[in-house]
Amino acid sequence: MAFPGALNVRSRPKRVSRGGTIAALDVGSGKVVCFIAKVDDPGSIRVVGIGHQVSRGVRAGAIVDMEQAETAIGTAVHAAETMAGEQIREVLVSLSGGQPESQTITVETAIAGQVVNDGDLKRALAQAHNLNVAPDAELIHSIPVGYTVDGSKGIREPRGMVGERLGVRLHAVTTAANPIRNLTTCIGRCHLGVEGFVLSPYASGLACLVEDEMDLGVTLIDMGGGTTSMSVFFDGKMIWCDSIPLGGGHVTNDIARGLTTPLAHAERLKTLYGSAIPTVSDEREIIDVPQVGEEEHAQANHVPKSLLVGIIQPRLEEIFELARGRLEASGIGKLAGRRVVLTGGASQLPGMRELAQQVLDKQVRTGRPLRIGGLAESVGGPAFSAAAGLLVYALQQQTELPALAPLVEQQPSGWLGRVGLWLRENL
Repeated sequence: MAFPGALNVRSRPKRVSRGGTIAALDVGSGKVVCFIAKVDDPGSIRVVGIGHQVSRGVRAGAIVDMEQAETAIGTAVHAAETMAGEQIREVLVSLSGGQPESQTITVETAIAGQVVNDGDLKRALAQAHNLNVAPDAELIHSIPVGYTVDGSKGIREPRGMVGERLGVRLHAVTTAANPIRNLTTCIGRCHLGVEGFVLSPYASGLACLVEDEMDLGVTLIDMGGGTTSMSVFFDGKMIWCDSIPLGGGHVTNDIARGLTTPLAHAERLKTLYGSAIPTVSDEREIIDVPQVGEEEHAQANHVPKSLLVGIIQPRLEEIFELARGRLEASGIGKLAGRRVVLTGGASQLPGMRELAQQVLDKQVRTGRPLRIGGLAESVGGPAFSAAAGLLVYALQQQTELPALAPLVEQQPSGWLGRVGLWLRENL
């Protein structure tokens, strides 16, 4: 039985043998990135193809113009295929929009005094179909965050234990179904299949966070062009996520309006001269701002840098204040700890870390991909964290119990059906 409105996509990456290929596609509001990687032994991956393109037809992580988005995706994928020297058929895709919602549920299954094995864990995960998912929503992740055996809590690894009932605490994440359908259709028009979806803040966390941070508690904030998404990791697992429909593109729009300059020049000013916090020299530093509708250099318009910073800072403060509010409302503040990792393309402005520390009242560092080989310096920064994290996610699924429960099949009935289930799980 599938969830209402369930999509016909594989719920998790298929197993890839040594020398096999993994393809990741990050469709953001600011850029589209495609990574193609080879699986090496033991359990490592090496990027062999990279393509990235300015995003078109995407706003706040959702498709708003199918043709423009298709062109941007196709261009990025073609560039990666050309570099890798091979064509791909399926991609693992990141999700930055769709209004993700988190909830923690507990499911149980009878084990009748037997030793817990992988089959018992899979059956318990399959019972996530009891989750009450709205018709217009889609289950994206069901991540085991804890286990119980006969009511005993705090169990991290139940396999090999004996009991009557096995319980699994799941972090279930759902998103709006229609943005996923539109994105799937758009990718399909590029003659590609969707191997699965992974939330951007989850993927970015897998790429940027070190193991101690994941275990002790950390908040990851992924600042993209159209959205700022957040995730909290504790005890090695993602336990909460959320998204704010504001990002670096909104800062650019504010600059364009405030200084009456074209969007392309506003982005250039932000990149070259922008800062999240003011400095004492801002009043003395003068920048040239081209005006909308005027011929270039027809009339000089010089403004102090302080005016530019005065436009950027309030919007960034708003984003961090909203993030703080969402964290406080989630009720997991203690588990999130006092550590924040900033990543994403919009996190690279000077002073961003200091401003985040002031607003969030936490220790902040900037995160970049840590676990991927073959990344050049130009594509190894915070802007490429989500794409790199998709590869890490795919690699983890090769050796671990699925973090993402299947969009569930009906449980077999009858003696022959149960025998068939046992054969599938144990042979």
